[in-house]
Amino acid sequence: MRLRIHSNYEEASRWAAAYIAAKINSVTSKKGTVTLGLPTGSTPLGVYSELIALYQAGKVSFENVTTFNMDEYTGLAPDHPSSYHYFMWDTFFSHINIDKKNVHILDGMAKDADAECEAYEEAMARCGVDLFLGGAGEDGHIAFNEPGSSLSSRTRVKTLAPGTLRANSRFFGGDLRRVPKTAMTVGVATIMDAREVLIIVSGANKARALRAAVEDGVNHLCPLSILQMHRHGIIVCDEDAAGELGVNTVNYFKSIEM
Repeated sequence: MRLRIHSNYEEASRWAAAYIAAKINSVTSKKGTVTLGLPTGSTPLGVYSELIALYQAGKVSFENVTTFNMDEYTGLAPDHPSSYHYFMWDTFFSHINIDKKNVHILDGMAKDADAECEAYEEAMARCGVDLFLGGAGEDGHIAFNEPGSSLSSRTRVKTLAPGTLRANSRFFGGDLRRVPKTAMTVGVATIMDAREVLIIVSGANKARALRAAVEDGVNHLCPLSILQMHRHGIIVCDEDAAGELGVNTVNYFKSIEM
């Protein structure tokens, strides 16, 4: 596992976007297409903004990119302003040259949520995800895999933890009652199937989770820690998020990432 520590969120986002753009260019030049896993929430906004800028500058094209989003709330239609369908098109997809047919997002209105999750998992497996981008929650969750989630889990319906509901209420006008209590999410093992996984962790409120993920053992109570087991796992963080890491840990990772 690699750990890159940057001075601030903006610098971390810039590096991650440049890495993803280089990966798109490299993989498409070799096999014609590339498949990305993508997150929602506030953490990836900086990366999406940087990728849009790189696209506008002619440094990357999304014409041959296929995407699978990590999750979606159950019970929200694609045009609901708090749905992840809406979020992705509003903040990212509508600003790049991606083909709509190559965009995959779980259907929160599916009549059979279990069947929707199973089909989604199978579609990802057929494509093979080249790189999964993600963020981490204050408790170390990735996607909607809350603490206690099985590390062998696959795409499924999950009940959201109270902390996640509180954190996400900001996307629902601060009204906790409006936040859906369940969501469909890719599993921990689904993410680990990707050829590369890049997780962004920013802010002092994530410091405890990052310390547990990097310095403690792999534990289902901190899903982010599973990245220790990935052959090509990268955590990109800012100084604030690294605040609880030991001095020797910080010095080690900074020395090998120069």
